[in-house]
Amino acid sequence: MADLTLQPRQFISVVVVDDHALFREGVRAILSTVDDIQVVAEAVDGPSAIAAVTEHEPDVVLMDIMLPGMNGVQATEACRTTHPDVAVVMVTMMDDDDTIFAAMCAGARGYLLKGSDRTAMLNAIRSAARGEVLISAGIAGRVLDFFRSDAHAERRARPFPELTDREFGILERVADGANNEDVARELSLSAKTIANNLSRIYTKLQVTDRAQVIVKARRAGLGHRD
Repeated sequence: MADLTLQPRQFISVVVVDDHALFREGVRAILSTVDDIQVVAEAVDGPSAIAAVTEHEPDVVLMDIMLPGMNGVQATEACRTTHPDVAVVMVTMMDDDDTIFAAMCAGARGYLLKGSDRTAMLNAIRSAARGEVLISAGIAGRVLDFFRSDAHAERRARPFPELTDREFGILERVADGANNEDVARELSLSAKTIANNLSRIYTKLQVTDRAQVIVKARRAGLGHRD
């Protein structure tokens, strides 16, 4: 009788998440040149990424941040909640401190800038699969400085650490009952800027309108409670 004992996988399984087909094809082409890494699925947005992780239980997810609808940070949080062993490596054009902070707080194990070379991508995947954290050399120093800073401690201690400082300030004022024009005046910004930031806040906090975001903010202790 044949031995039906399941054998451990001999390769690192990867799910590639990006809404641009050209990028996904490029990643596949790079990974096809090695024997120890295999793409088992692709996804184009947050929900399909979560579905792919649930179906394939990959070792590593290469996750874009700027996805339609649910962004990559939210998708990472969701994947890590249901599959805590999955290693997520963010692959993105964005290298600002706020985005890096949000990705790491969501549980990302690596942060790779798009345009990084083949060696950097392979190293990031292998390191993540081993449980290590690997960050692009160009931003590694900034990440260490940020996480050592007082700003990091303050951000972790407050509600909604995924929000940038500006977004959090806007949310505080909205939770206190201010309209967009009042917030714009107080922060010396345009009403359009306030509206754009609110849209990002809605996405990050997974609400659909102003009333819902006020309720969520006040439950977290922001604003008045009249």
